[in-house]
Order: sequence, then C-alpha cells, then structure tokens
Amino acid sequence: MNKVFPDATSALEGLLFDGMTIMSGGFGLCGIPEHLILALRDSGVKEITVISNNCGVDDFGMGLLLQTRQIKKMVSSYVGENAEFERQFLAGELELEFNPQGTLAERIRAGGAGIPAFFTKTGYGTLVAEGKETRDFGGEIYVMERGLKADLSVVKAWKGDASGNLIYKETARNFNPMMATAGKVCVAEVEELVEVGELDADNIHTPGIYVDRILMGTHYEKRIERRTTRPRG
Repeated sequence: MNKVFPDATSALEGLLFDGMTIMSGGFGLCGIPEHLILALRDSGVKEITVISNNCGVDDFGMGLLLQTRQIKKMVSSYVGENAEFERQFLAGELELEFNPQGTLAERIRAGGAGIPAFFTKTGYGTLVAEGKETRDFGGEIYVMERGLKADLSVVKAWKGDASGNLIYKETARNFNPMMATAGKVCVAEVEELVEVGELDADNIHTPGIYVDRILMGTHYEKRIERRTTRPRG
C-alpha cells in the first residue's frame, strides 16, 4: 500500500465532506500542518467541527478557515490570539466547547486508546463541569469527560518514512502524536521524508500503523505567535 502523496490536495482527496470532525495538531503556531490547512481551506469543505488546542491567528493556521466561515464549532483550550474567533463567538456565529488544556489532551488520548470516558478533578465547581456527571472517589469529587475522536486527523512531523512512521521535534509533540491515533483517517505532513529503515526505531513517536497518508511539505513559514525579545544592550 502506497501511503506517499505528492501534495496536500491529493492527500486529502476523497476524505472530506461537509459536517465532518477534524483534529488539527500543533501547539499555538508550532508544529501545525501548514500545507494541509491550506488544502482544507481551498477544498471548500464547510460546517466542520475542529478539535485543536487553539485556532491559529487571524491570517495563519486554522484561523484561515475562520475567515472563510468553514468552521461551525471549535473544541479547544486556548483561543486568546484570534480576534476573528472572538468576534464570531460573541456574535453567536461559532460554537465553542472549552476545555482545560490537560483535559483536552487526555480526551484526545483516550479517544485514540478506545477509552470512552474518564474522571478528572479538573474543572469541578466551574462552568466546565456544568451538565456533566460527577462522582465521589475517596472523598474527592471528579468530573466525567468523554474521549474525543475525529473523522480525520491532520498532523505535522519533523521526519517521516514511506510507511508513515513519524518523529516530531520538541514542542510539536504537543497534541500531534495523540491526534494521530484518534482519527478514523490520519494524514501527516513532514519536513523530511526518508526511506523505510532510515529512522531510528527507538525514536519513533507515532508508528506508521496509525498513519494512512503522508506527504512532504516545502517552504514552511513556522510563524511565531507572539515574539518576545529583550531590548538590545
């Protein structure tokens, strides 16, 4: 089975439909699947639910799909850098399911592991827990959270091989590896695509069994979300 595709558009061919749920990896603007996001935008798929730590910024990352009104609902933990996100949400044009960041990560991991739900203390007594089942374990109250799955996961790795084995670099390991396991189909883009056997097996973060399609991207922008520097002496 050939998993390698020449570009993001062909890698998504036949996978997209209106109303689908998509997981998009990365942390802030770090480790996001830049080419696959552009291909999603250009595809015109609409009414989608996006599970992602955040929604990029107004003119980059998943924020591009907000501009084109392709996103119906976001399942996120941090949305503070996107003015259009704020505008659409406050205007009632965008649904939002807010999660504590650790809870979101565990919900995705649980979905990929086949765990339908779990209990956590995080969020008890806050708006996060409203309408959710709670239980007492050892005198402490826990909130039940459900695992998350998606029709499609789009992830970005540093290196990959033709079988779909992936290695992520540093902060890109936030959310990408767990999302790769939680989609019915996983499409990965990488900076370097090598032959099978070239990757150190001990350093593989996502085994190829989880990856259905893979492509090598070029000209990554790798934008910095909020640049903070010290003044020169």
